[in-house]
Amino acid sequence: MVAVAILAAGRGTRMKSDLPKVCHKLGSLSMVERVLENCLGVEPQRRLVIVGYQRERVQQSLAAHAGLEFVEQAQQLGTGHAVQQLLPYLEDFTGDLLVLNGDVPLLRSSTIKHLLETHQTNQNAATLLTAQMPNPQGYGRVFCDGENRLTQIIEDRDCTAAQKQNHRINAGVYCFNWHKLASVLPKLEANNDQKEYYLTDVVNFLDPVMAVDVEDYEEILGINDRKQLSSAYDILQTRVKDAWMKAGVTLINPDSITIDDTVELQPDVIIEPQTHLRGKTKIGSGTKVGPGSLIENSQLGQQVTVLYSVVSDSVVKDNTRIGPYAHLRGHAEVGEACRIGNFVEVKKSKIGDRTNAAHLSYLGDATLGNQVNIGCGTITANYDGVKKHPTTIGDRTKTGSNSVLVAPITLGADVTVGAGSVITKDVPDDCLVIARSRQVERKGWRMKSDS
Repeated sequence: MVAVAILAAGRGTRMKSDLPKVCHKLGSLSMVERVLENCLGVEPQRRLVIVGYQRERVQQSLAAHAGLEFVEQAQQLGTGHAVQQLLPYLEDFTGDLLVLNGDVPLLRSSTIKHLLETHQTNQNAATLLTAQMPNPQGYGRVFCDGENRLTQIIEDRDCTAAQKQNHRINAGVYCFNWHKLASVLPKLEANNDQKEYYLTDVVNFLDPVMAVDVEDYEEILGINDRKQLSSAYDILQTRVKDAWMKAGVTLINPDSITIDDTVELQPDVIIEPQTHLRGKTKIGSGTKVGPGSLIENSQLGQQVTVLYSVVSDSVVKDNTRIGPYAHLRGHAEVGEACRIGNFVEVKKSKIGDRTNAAHLSYLGDATLGNQVNIGCGTITANYDGVKKHPTTIGDRTKTGSNSVLVAPITLGADVTVGAGSVITKDVPDDCLVIARSRQVERKGWRMKSDS
């Protein structure tokens, strides 16, 4: 059996924020959510989050993650003290315990799995994740024998010049035999300047203890301030974008593009500069997005074009053109081979195949059939000041420029709406409808002068 404990009790004063440090977002997920996601590969039977500062807020932020156990660390007296709080919770537990940090969100699932496998294969009492740092100044050094069994950990300030040539440092990530760890946790003492209980001290009481080097030292970087958060995001973005380019996606000027790691792309997608892909977005083969576009929690089919536009919580089917400067939101659904053009907003509407709204229109709470043509400036007036109302437009219907359709209203198939009309009543199939005042001309008329 495997249990995972995530240390998430600290405030993170260097973040200069009222928000607990582990709740700060790194891309689409908070730091602590990333740690939870990264440990799923080892299929833990129990997941415990040690909380302290604003514990209710941390718990609330993780409400969507079923099966978590929250352990309170009322006083933050070090990592050893945090793990001591697990003793009553894991009293009958007999497996291995992974200890992860809620502010170290870049660990790969494969790294955590390798740590656990090494620990179990060698039947270690404890296994430490270590890293070969290019510049280890300030970090304690980990010393091992030829079989990577731990011999000692020496703080940087206590290292000799020769010892400082060792670049292996402790990553602060551990795997323990819980039964053996539980027997030595009460032995920890706070004999240091900070008066804290350090988890590293337990290795003095355990045997055997082994070190495992992480392949990429950037995985173990902790986040303590906004600058480090930004650096971590850059690392995450590099991983994501490198992976997609290897998978056949073209990124033009990758440094100007951001892609959440929850996004799914097919080969031959082209992402132009200044484009951002967020959330549960899926994009089909041959689609070109950007420049200057935001796609969030949306699905784009194959051979779609999106130019200088925003698409959120919506679906766009194959061979459709969006933009420039269009906005799809609120679960809009656009069919195949459509055009949603310049300065068109579509909200919570379903648009049939081969339907066009080329420019300067608002379609809200509407259902449009196939081959509809929406003239420039057409508006569905869906709000009466209290409620939203639907508009339905049949196949092959055309609206003239500057038309207003006052909902609730239904236009049948093959209807033509004259330009400048305000339509307030349902229109049957195969009609021309004009609803505007007759033009009046008064010859010789001038506005009266005040003088």
